[in-house]
Amino acid sequence: MLADRIEAHWIDAFEAVLRLCGATPGLPLCLLAESQSRALNIDLAELAALRLGCRPFRCILPTPPPAAPVPVRSTGASRAIGGHPGVLAALAAAPLILDLTVEGLLHAPELPAILKAGSRVLMISNEHPEALARLVPRPEDEAPVRAAVKRARAARRMTVTSTAGTDLRVAMEGAATAGVWGWTDRPGTIAHWPGGIVVSFPRAGSVEGILVLDAGDVNLTFKRYLERPVRLTLESDHITAIEGEGTDAELMRRYLAAWGDRAAYAVSHVGWGLNPRARYEALAMYDQRDTNGTELRAFAGNFLFSTGANEFAGRFTEGHFDIPVRNCTIALDGEPVVIEGRLVP
Repeated sequence: MLADRIEAHWIDAFEAVLRLCGATPGLPLCLLAESQSRALNIDLAELAALRLGCRPFRCILPTPPPAAPVPVRSTGASRAIGGHPGVLAALAAAPLILDLTVEGLLHAPELPAILKAGSRVLMISNEHPEALARLVPRPEDEAPVRAAVKRARAARRMTVTSTAGTDLRVAMEGAATAGVWGWTDRPGTIAHWPGGIVVSFPRAGSVEGILVLDAGDVNLTFKRYLERPVRLTLESDHITAIEGEGTDAELMRRYLAAWGDRAAYAVSHVGWGLNPRARYEALAMYDQRDTNGTELRAFAGNFLFSTGANEFAGRFTEGHFDIPVRNCTIALDGEPVVIEGRLVP
């Protein structure tokens, strides 16, 4: 287990990302966090901001009590702000917000208002800084993600296949597509660190077929590599069958059923990883409290399949799976962008 103490090279990593975000002397910068946030990352962010001559201030909220019937992990939908008018006013006054909440603001209900005010938000994933420092984004990371976003937005159809038995079809018309390369330097935008990913939120009724999660694929809600295959049948966006023997299939069946909510079975987003420095095996190297698994969402060539909330399809739920699937071929309008888990140059 890594020690929670400040290391100089971790401050360097935070400083490098702040520079990419356009942090300059005198810039008001909000450190948004909550009582259960990783204190080490708050300190590192503040020290890096001070090095650059920014004017950081902390906004630390009480972590709200759980409201779900099961443990919630890695939703990207923090409930910490809770519509608090004073907090929203403070955020609107900050050109740059470092989001250090436990779950993050990516799907939080307050995010549209925050971005509309002109603030830019960098969501710092709840990782140990050792992982963040390995994955400091680089300027050259932006172009491949932008190119992937452009291709996904132009596509009418995505297909995903694998030798394990996956045969998934996604109608891309009307889908909302976004890409993240690890920093944000424009007002009214959000990014997350680590980055290197493109995701699409399909419209309702857009996803059909079979998705086979093979041994070695990853369920990041459980922070677990699968030990046996799990076969998911999808009809009109929703998982209608979870087939498989052993712990992995049983965990998925029980967790989804516990919500008592059909939307928990629905598709949230689909996409693929583009980060050549992100490591598939990283989950094996950290205690569960020291990782949020964002690195595995971004490792190059994975098909990222997610269930749960999709506001673009009118579905809202806290039930959420993020599942990086290996060895898939992903094609847009018949043209592969990933072949058997490898990015097409």
